[in-house]
Amino acid sequence: MDAFSPIPPLWTESAIHAVEFTCPSCGAGSSQAQAVWINRRSPVYTEGHRHKWQEFYRCECETVWWAWSSDRPVPDDLQPEESDSP
Repeated sequence: MDAFSPIPPLWTESAIHAVEFTCPSCGAGSSQAQAVWINRRSPVYTEGHRHKWQEFYRCECETVWWAWSSDRPVPDDLQPEESDSP
């Protein structure tokens, strides 16, 4: 399975939109998904003229969900460090 294939896999047909960037059934994160597909054929443009994509995930619990790429949380190692300075 190629996550960047232009043709969506059949399993994406049953996908539900996840409000949080986790499986709506069990709460597993995207990194725990068994399969991933990114819909790059029809991007949505934000107000800042940036693309956002639909990312589809098939979870370990067999729930298929999708979320916008712009909703993906920033990894902890890329978060700005809190300063002790006033």
